[in-house]
Amino acid sequence: MAIINSTYTGPPVYLFNGHLETVIPSLFRKITDVVYEREKIPTPDGDFLNLDWSLVGSSKLLIVSHGLEGDSERHYAKALVKLFNSSGVDVLVWNNRSCGGEINLTPVLYHHGASYDLDSTVSHVLQTRDYEEISLTGISMGGAQTLKYLGEKGNDLPAVIKRAAVYSTPCNLLASANTLKYRSNAFYKNRFLGKLKAKIRAKALQFPDLIDLDLLERIRDFDSFDTYFTARLHGFKDARDFYTSVSADKWMPAIEIPTLVINAVNDPLLGPECYPVAMAEKRAVLTLEMPKRGGHTGFVVSGNEFTWAEHRVREFLLNGG
Repeated sequence: MAIINSTYTGPPVYLFNGHLETVIPSLFRKITDVVYEREKIPTPDGDFLNLDWSLVGSSKLLIVSHGLEGDSERHYAKALVKLFNSSGVDVLVWNNRSCGGEINLTPVLYHHGASYDLDSTVSHVLQTRDYEEISLTGISMGGAQTLKYLGEKGNDLPAVIKRAAVYSTPCNLLASANTLKYRSNAFYKNRFLGKLKAKIRAKALQFPDLIDLDLLERIRDFDSFDTYFTARLHGFKDARDFYTSVSADKWMPAIEIPTLVINAVNDPLLGPECYPVAMAEKRAVLTLEMPKRGGHTGFVVSGNEFTWAEHRVREFLLNGG
């Protein structure tokens, strides 16, 4: 059995529920002294990805995949950069298409199943750099992309990739999407929808015949947005087809390297199927850690610049613990 008891003892007292643990760090946490070198690389379909590097001259590399409507500037990404750089590890944060401050060229944006762009990133690293060891980590959506990539590769995963760790990850995308229907999660739904609608408006300037802006303005929920925009732009039938087709848990049984999944029990954006207990019980390479507290990408530690999850990811990836 690869289900372990968590060492996270909980947040400061003022973060007294999962929503506060989620929202307060997202809005107010700042990480300083991280400087990137940007590299733009082509994708096989004629688009591009922006890769942000923070190098310390290491033989080891951490590749970070960010969350929905995030980028390399998000606090959790910069914190991992700073923490791993301080441990002598190079870090690369890749930005999903349309993220990172620059709209992409093709109608395709990004989504939870866009492991093909992580694959392009890894392939570029292998072709242009000489690392002895690479680790992967992902936060929320980036965790799902990472797990899907690892399962898709299976035994064909490049041998230099040794370990992976993800947290606050919607292992089952349908279950996670359903949480956005809860009245208590209206803040998250409206925040994500607002940002994604802005991306679609930008895409309409590039492809005016492809985007129905009148329809976009009438949309108030994710089922409709993902049916009429995400699914149509990316070749799926509707929202449900999209959720079930790309869900990470379809590929997780084929993962062949030690992989840690950290999902807080009180995460407001994860449904019951996002905790792969049965799978972890059967697969020794999968380690599932389910702290009672932490919210979604929270895991605040009083008086510490870094969160418990960030320290835990470093421990697992660098020390095997």
